[in-house]
Amino acid sequence: MRYTVIYEKGPTSWGAYVPDLPGVISVGDSRGEVERLIQEAIEFHLEGMREEGMSIPPPSSFAGEVEIKPAA
Repeated sequence: MRYTVIYEKGPTSWGAYVPDLPGVISVGDSRGEVERLIQEAIEFHLEGMREEGMSIPPPSSFAGEVEIKPAA
């Protein structure tokens, strides 16, 4: 499965969250670190859901971009 992850760069750190898995978030000092940490957070979350007998939500979100042209 491939879940969409949203990465955000802050003034001093990076953050990440997974729209399809509410509460799964991570923060790191670099993009590489936060990518590794969010991967671990997703795996840990899904493992816990399986252990509790919960159904795993299928990925349904996707990211896109919208270009806005500057006002003339």
